[in-house]
Amino acid sequence: MTSPFLSTAPASGSCPAHAATAPVPLGGPDFHTDPQGLYRTMRHAYGPVVPVELPGGFPAWLVVGYRELHQVTSDGELFPRDVGLWNQWEHIPEDWPLLPMVGRPMPSIYFTAGAEHRRHSEMVVPALEGADPFEIREHCEQLADRLVDDMCGRGTADLVAEFAEPLPVLVLARLVGFPDAEGADIARVLKDLADGGPGAQEAYGRFGEHMRRLVAAKRAEPGDDVTSRMLADPAPFTDEEYALDLMAITAAGHLTTADWIGNSLRLMLTEDQFADSLAGGRRSIGDAMNEVLWEESPTQILAGRWAVRDTQLGGRTIKAGDMLLLGLGAANTDPLIRQELGPGAAAHGSNAAHLAFSHGEYRCPFPAQVIAETIARTGIEVILDRLPDLQLAVPPQELVRRPSAFLRGMNALPVRFAPVRTTGDLL
Repeated sequence: MTSPFLSTAPASGSCPAHAATAPVPLGGPDFHTDPQGLYRTMRHAYGPVVPVELPGGFPAWLVVGYRELHQVTSDGELFPRDVGLWNQWEHIPEDWPLLPMVGRPMPSIYFTAGAEHRRHSEMVVPALEGADPFEIREHCEQLADRLVDDMCGRGTADLVAEFAEPLPVLVLARLVGFPDAEGADIARVLKDLADGGPGAQEAYGRFGEHMRRLVAAKRAEPGDDVTSRMLADPAPFTDEEYALDLMAITAAGHLTTADWIGNSLRLMLTEDQFADSLAGGRRSIGDAMNEVLWEESPTQILAGRWAVRDTQLGGRTIKAGDMLLLGLGAANTDPLIRQELGPGAAAHGSNAAHLAFSHGEYRCPFPAQVIAETIARTGIEVILDRLPDLQLAVPPQELVRRPSAFLRGMNALPVRFAPVRTTGDLL
């Protein structure tokens, strides 16, 4: 398909990187109905680095080439994650809806660069590593069973709203030290934040309040949790820094993991090759999860990197202070890397090569990846064990994606099944 946003394709023999100059609006239905078709059209018309326009008319570059994205994320000196470099700040209004996602200069693991970023990483990563993997799985099983209990007697459910979205944040809330009662509100806050709508700014404020209260509570009464381990680190950090790092950990792990669960379940419910998963198979669950990371990466576009000086990338002239958006979903389907990896890479193996967790210094820390995979896999296993005859309740073509260029997930995943008893009834 051809997007109405793009210029006509280049003439035969012309250089695609210079054939189109009009920026592509970073919005519209193509980004959530057929992003891969849109990325193919972009790549053909513009090359590996695409001029785009953010809501409000602000310019940026979307890196859709695998090699170019690898280059950007590997060169922290030329392309640091230093939002303070952005050459558009004088034009950005205080109520800009993408501001919470893009961020402002602040002392957080995600919004600092160089030595300051490493200082935060050296405190946060060990705190995540300290989480017992068996305990994480136990939390996942217990909370997933609780969510299934709430729906299993009805015979119908929306697996996005009732399972995939609440499960990760409930697990993460426990891991960082929140009581279960606060998990539901944090889930609502993070969804409003990720959607980037008019409620995003207010949601960001509520999110910060949750974390500041948690830091104060754990400073008064430490426990066996991520927050307490962060506070026990000997390096000096302010309470605001702890709160901002906890916000980064929770936000990065919540909706992406929820979409990983939802997209994997959708794949298993709609694709014949994964039908054995619904009969209790385990290998196909891993295959489906891996294929989602390649083909439907929960994070499609990540903000961002900023050029320190004028440079060239993918045939484009990048000016000092320009924003580069990481097109993770597009790069994963770059024909060049697919040709190198060979057929079947998306469904079997080669998982280390995908960019779903980004790459380079700001790649999702390994312990956070392990936590996300444990939550997603355990959640899927629990729901398939508890509801073995799970079926999609609507035709696949009626499923609607969340209207976001940045995140790829389902608005809803309606299913039907034979009603079963709750875990309490089985005891």
